[in-house]
Amino acid sequence: MEITASMVKQLREMTGAGVMACKNALVETEGDFDKAVEVLRKKGEATAVKKAGRIAAEGTVLAYVDGNKAAIVEVNSETDFVAKNDTFRTFVADIAEQIIASDATTVEALSEEKFIKDESKTVKEELVSKIAVIGENLTIRRFEKINTNGVVVPYIHAGGKIGVLVEADTANTGDEVKDALKNIAMQIAALSPKYATKDEISAEELDKMREITIDSALNDTFTLPVPILKGLLEKAISGNVWSAEDVAAYEEKKNDLKYLPNFLSKEAKAALAELAMADKAEIIENKIFLGLVDGRIKKQLKDICLLEQTYVKAEDGKQTVAQYIAEVAKATGSELTLKNFVRFETGEGIEKKEENFAEEVAKQMAGN
Repeated sequence: MEITASMVKQLREMTGAGVMACKNALVETEGDFDKAVEVLRKKGEATAVKKAGRIAAEGTVLAYVDGNKAAIVEVNSETDFVAKNDTFRTFVADIAEQIIASDATTVEALSEEKFIKDESKTVKEELVSKIAVIGENLTIRRFEKINTNGVVVPYIHAGGKIGVLVEADTANTGDEVKDALKNIAMQIAALSPKYATKDEISAEELDKMREITIDSALNDTFTLPVPILKGLLEKAISGNVWSAEDVAAYEEKKNDLKYLPNFLSKEAKAALAELAMADKAEIIENKIFLGLVDGRIKKQLKDICLLEQTYVKAEDGKQTVAQYIAEVAKATGSELTLKNFVRFETGEGIEKKEENFAEEVAKQMAGN
C-alpha cells in the first residue's frame, strides 16, 4: 500500500510523533492507523514528542578523554532530580563514548548513527526510549571533540554543572603537566573566559567593544575626567536644561563633585548624559578620555582572555595564567603552549520556565 504525505500528516496530528516515525509506523502496519498509533506508543515515540515541547534546561555536562581523543557533551533534562539519576548519567556516558568513536560533527548527524551500545537502534531511538523510561523531555544539546598531538585534560565542576576540556601542545604527558592543565581548567570553570588570547578576537568585535565602552562612559558622566565633566555641567547650567532644584543642588555641591550625583534628580543626570552623547565626536578626541577608554578595554580583555587573567592560585596575586604556564614549562624542562579550551555550562542560554510547584502537582493529580 502506498503511504501518502497526507496519511503521514494525519498520523502526526493524531500522535505528535515525528514525520519519519509516522511514515515508518504506517509502512510497518500497511496503512492501519490504529495499529500505527500502537506501534508509536510501544516505541515511546508519541510520548517522547509530546514531552519535547517542555523546556529541558537542567541536565549534565560530561567531559571524556580516550587517549589522544576527547569529547565534551551537554545532555539536558527538565529537572535537576533526573540529572542525578543513574539511568540518565549512564546514557550521557554512552553518548560521550559514541562521540569519541564517531565522525559526526553535529547533533543531527550523531542522532542518525547506530547506537554504540545497541546497533539495532539509532542514537535518536535510544534517546526516545530513555524519555519514555525516565518520563521527562531529554535533549542532546551540543558537543565538541578534540583530537590532539599533545595533551588534553578534562575537568567537571559541581557534579556536572560545568565541564571543561583544556588542550596543550607539549611532548610532556607527565602528571606535573596534567595537574597544571587541570588547574587552568578549574580557572576556566570559575571565571569563564571567552578566548585564550586577545589575538583571537576579531577586529569587528574589538571595534564593537570600543564603541560600547565609549558610549557607556559618556552615559556615566560622573566617571568622566574632571575637565570634561565640568564642561558638561557648565553646559547644563547655561543651557537651562535642569530644574531649579537641580541647579540649587549643583551650586551647593559643585566643589564636591564626588557627592553631587547623590543630590541630583534622575532627570538631571539623564540630561547630562544626553549632553555628553551630543558632544561625543569632540570628547573622543580628548587624550585623557581616550586613556580612560583604553584602560577600561584593557580590563575587559583581562576578564575575557584566559592567558591575561590573574592566575587564581598565584601566591603574589599578580601572576597571569600565561606566566604560570611558562613557569610550569621551565620547571618540567619542556615546551608547553595552551592550544584550545572548551567550556560548557548546563542550561546556559536556555530560557527556563518558572513553574509553581503546588499548581503543577495539583494539575497532575487532576489528570491535566
